[in-house]
Amino acid sequence: MFLPIAVLAGFAGLVAAQGPSTAAKDSNGNLVPAYSPARPPAIPLAVRSPYTSAWSSTSSNGTLNTNGVIFWPGAALGWEGIVTVDGISYEYLGTGSTTLPTLPNLQPAKPLTVTYDSQYSNFTFAAGPVVVTASFLSSVLPEDLCRTSIPLSYLTTSVRSTDNQTHDVQFYSDVNAAWAASENNVTVQWDLYEGSNKVNGSDAAIRGSSSIYSWLVYLQKPYAFAEEADMALWGNFTYSSSPMGAENFSFQSGSSGDLRYQYVMQHSLQNLLDTDFRPSAAREPVFAYAHDFGGVSSASVRYTIGSVQEPAIRYLTGQGVVPLQPWWKQCYADIHQMIDFHFNDFNATQTLAARFESQLRADVNAYYSANTAMVYSNGTQGHNNTDQYGREYIYNPANSYGFLDPQNFSGIAIPDVEEADAYYSIVALSARQVMGAYVLVIPPSSGDGSDDGSSTATEPLMFQKEISSNGNTNTVDVLYPTMPFLLYANPNLLRYSLEPLYQNQEGGFYPNAYSMHDLGSHYPNATGHVEGDDEYMPVEESGNMILMSYAYYKFTNDTTYLQTHYPLLRQFATYLTLYSLLPGYQLSTDDFAGRLANQTNLAIKGIVGLAAMSQIALVADRDDPLAAAANYSNTATAFYSQWEQLAIDPSGTQHTLLSYSWRSSYSLLYNIYPAYLLSLDIIPQRLYEMQCRFYPSVSQIFGVPLDSRHVYTKSDESLWTAATCGGGGAGVGVGGGLGAETAGTRKLMVNGVARWINETGTGAPFSDLWDTVGEGGFGGSPEIVEFRARPVVGGHFSLLAVGRARGGVV
Repeated sequence: MFLPIAVLAGFAGLVAAQGPSTAAKDSNGNLVPAYSPARPPAIPLAVRSPYTSAWSSTSSNGTLNTNGVIFWPGAALGWEGIVTVDGISYEYLGTGSTTLPTLPNLQPAKPLTVTYDSQYSNFTFAAGPVVVTASFLSSVLPEDLCRTSIPLSYLTTSVRSTDNQTHDVQFYSDVNAAWAASENNVTVQWDLYEGSNKVNGSDAAIRGSSSIYSWLVYLQKPYAFAEEADMALWGNFTYSSSPMGAENFSFQSGSSGDLRYQYVMQHSLQNLLDTDFRPSAAREPVFAYAHDFGGVSSASVRYTIGSVQEPAIRYLTGQGVVPLQPWWKQCYADIHQMIDFHFNDFNATQTLAARFESQLRADVNAYYSANTAMVYSNGTQGHNNTDQYGREYIYNPANSYGFLDPQNFSGIAIPDVEEADAYYSIVALSARQVMGAYVLVIPPSSGDGSDDGSSTATEPLMFQKEISSNGNTNTVDVLYPTMPFLLYANPNLLRYSLEPLYQNQEGGFYPNAYSMHDLGSHYPNATGHVEGDDEYMPVEESGNMILMSYAYYKFTNDTTYLQTHYPLLRQFATYLTLYSLLPGYQLSTDDFAGRLANQTNLAIKGIVGLAAMSQIALVADRDDPLAAAANYSNTATAFYSQWEQLAIDPSGTQHTLLSYSWRSSYSLLYNIYPAYLLSLDIIPQRLYEMQCRFYPSVSQIFGVPLDSRHVYTKSDESLWTAATCGGGGAGVGVGGGLGAETAGTRKLMVNGVARWINETGTGAPFSDLWDTVGEGGFGGSPEIVEFRARPVVGGHFSLLAVGRARGGVV
C-alpha cells in the first residue's frame, strides 16, 4: 500500500557512522530509530503551503513521539496519535500523554525506522505484538495543477501483526487549536461536517461507513490577508477521516486531557460536540477521531490535514487591489468537495507520486552514470589512512577540515559514500519544501479583478512566500535560486511565478528602470511597491529576471513569451549595460552578509545576463534582431574581458576575488551557473576549471564557505557552484569537457551538504545557511540567521536541471 523506500547502502553507512549514535536513546528511554537515506534535522510531515507546514524535529535524539510536531518556525502544534493493541495503548505521534496521570495501560511506542523520499516520510514503531507505520504523504506533482493547488496532506497509520495472530486494535488521533491560532489567548470556533452537512449537537451520529468527517477550526474574529507568527489569521484548519471499514467509528471535541483519558480507558469516543468556544489556553480544545477494528492482523486508517484560505492572495491590478481565489476552486466547487476529492483520491495520488519519485531516482542515476568523479574509499577514520586503491588521505575528527589529500592538504569528498546516494538524500528532502512555499491562484478577471471560483482561466498565477527570511511575496532573488527545481519539474511553474512580476511592472505600477525586488513587503499581499521603495538590489534583480526568462525559453522554446516581455527585458538590460561591470556599493542576494563595493560574483551575473540578452534579442527583437544581438554580445564580451582583469587574484593562487582588488579574498562564483546551464559561451572553460581546482583548498567539514568573510555557506549556492564543476557525459556543453578532477570538487560539495543534513543539531526544517565548522549550526554574523524551510532549496536540483538541459535526463 505504501511506496517502498530503498535503503541506499553507501549513504546508509554514513548515517550509521556519523549520525546519532546507534546506542543513543530518546527522552522516552528508547533507542533512536535507523534513518534512511539520511538523518535530517527535521522530517517533513504535512508540507503543502506556507500555512500547511508541519515537521518533526530530530533534535536531542528525538522523533515523532518525543519531540512532537512543529510549525516551520518552531512553534508546537498538537497532533496526537495512539494505537491500542489488546488493551494497551501506544503513543506513536505527539506528546499528549505527558499531560495525563501515569496510566499502566499507556506507554510510548518504540521507534524503529524513519525513511523519506520526495513524497513520503515513513515512521515505524514497535507496539507490543504489532508494528505501527505512520506514513505522511505530501505529494509533489508539479504537472498536475489541480492536485498541486490542494493545501492538504495525508497521514495513513497502519498496524501489522508480527506474530501471525489477530489482535484487538483501535486507533485514536486528535489535533489542537494551535493549527488555527498562534496565540493561546485568541478564541477559536469549530464545526464538524459529514461531507458538506454540518453535524450538530442533537444529531451527532455516524450515518455512513464511507462518509468523510471533517473538523473545521477557525478564528472567531478572522483578519483577512494577515499573519501572526507566520500563521494565517483567516481561513479554516481542517482535519478529516472516515470509518475506513472499522467496526466502530467515533468522534468528539473537548478538553485534551478529558478526551485522551477517556480514549485510553474506554478505547472509543462519545460522538459529542463541545460548543464552549474558547482559546487554546482554556481547557485546551482538541478535535478527535477513534476507530475500533476489533480482532485483526492488520488494519489502517487515513487522515487528511491542512490549512485552507479563501481567498488566498491580495493583488494589485488596474482596477485596484483585489482578492484572488485559490486555483483548487477551478477544480472543485467548494472546500467540502475539495476535501472529499482529496480524501478519496489517495490511491490515484499515490500512483502519481510514485511516478515522480521513480523518475527522480532514474534521473539522479542517469546524471551520475555520465558524470563520474575521482573515487576515494574509506579505511579506518583517523590519521593518514590508505584506501583500497592504495591512495592516502588524512582525516582528523578533532578538527573541521574534513577529509584531506596528503599531497596538498586540499579537501576531498567523504570516502566510501557514493555521490549519487548523497545527492539523492538532498533532493528527496528538498522537493516538498520547495512546493510548500507556493500557492496557485485564479488570475484576476477582466472585470473588477476578483474571482468567485467561476473563472474560465486556463492557467494560474503562482505566488511564493519568502519563508523565514522576511516574508516577501515573489522575491525575485528567491525565485532565482529556486529556478533549477522549477525547470526540472515543470518549467511552466517558473512562468506562472514570473507573470505577476511582469504584470505589475508592465502595468506601470513600478517607477524604477531596473527590476523590482519583490511583489509585496509581506505575503500574502502582492500589492507591489508603487513608490519604488523596495529593497535596493538593481543589478541582482535585473540580471535575475533576464536569466530566468531566458531559462524558461530554453526549456520550452516559447518564443512568444520572450517577444511579449522583450520591452521590459530590454529596459533591464540597459540598466545592466550601465552598472553591471562596476555595480558599486550594492547588495546581492546574500544581503545578510551586508553591502560590499564591486562584488565579483554580482558583476558576473550582470555580464551573463547581457550574454543571455543577446540570445533573447535573436528571437524577440522585431526591428533588427541581428544588430541587437550583436550589440548585447559585444558588450558582454568586452565586460567579461575587463572583469577578468579586475576579478582574478593576481598572485600565484589562481581564483576569483570576493570583490575587485581585494587580494586574498574569495567567494563561491555561483552566478556562472546559468551560463553553464544555458550553454552561454561568455564563460571560458578555463575559468570553470580554475575555480573548481581552487575550492578544495578552502573547504571545511560541512562544505566550502560562501566567502572569505565568514565560515558559513549557502547550500543552494554551493550546489549551483558544484554543477559548474561538471564531469563530462550528459553534463557536457559550453563549459563542459570538465573531467574527473573537477568533478571531484562537485562530489566534495555534494557530500558536504549531505553530511551536514546527517550531523547538524539545528533541529529545524532544512536550512540553506549554516556554519561549515563546529557542529554545523545556523550561520550568520554578527547575529545568527536562522533560515529554515525556504524554497531556495530548489537550487539543489542544479545537477538535474543541467542533465535536463543537455538531454541526459528525460
